[in-house]
Amino acid sequence: MTQNEVLKKLRYTFDYSDDEMIAIFKDGDKKVIRSEVSNWLKKDMDPHYEEMNDQELAHFLNGFIIKHRGRRDGPAPIAEKTMTNNVILRKIKIALSLRDDDMVAILENAGFNAGKHEINALFRKPGQRQYRECMNQFLRNFMVGLQHTYRNDE
Repeated sequence: MTQNEVLKKLRYTFDYSDDEMIAIFKDGDKKVIRSEVSNWLKKDMDPHYEEMNDQELAHFLNGFIIKHRGRRDGPAPIAEKTMTNNVILRKIKIALSLRDDDMVAILENAGFNAGKHEINALFRKPGQRQYRECMNQFLRNFMVGLQHTYRNDE
């Protein structure tokens, strides 16, 4: 999954306006303008489409955490220069205060079965024996499950 796809899915799932997206980036210590956000959200075939880099997504996800959990005392989190699917998943988990059972339920909403042990392996340190890399299919299914869980379409 590209960074742009993650941004699009989160915007759609939580129905954020352009102003809310700009405010989330600001909370994540990145000043953006409406045209930047708009270009990141365009389809990749559009001539104005811009590819988002890892650090820009990290700023957004840090702001996403602050929006949902509130600002914590101390220095603001530093945006990572490189983002893996594991880091993206961890930041979403933190922002939404998800527990293992919640994540299993979200994945089931997408028709994807995963156990607690499988999910825990995604949050281990990369050098650890039980560590498992989060593949695109897993993250994509998780994002679809989030959409089914949090989006209010009636």
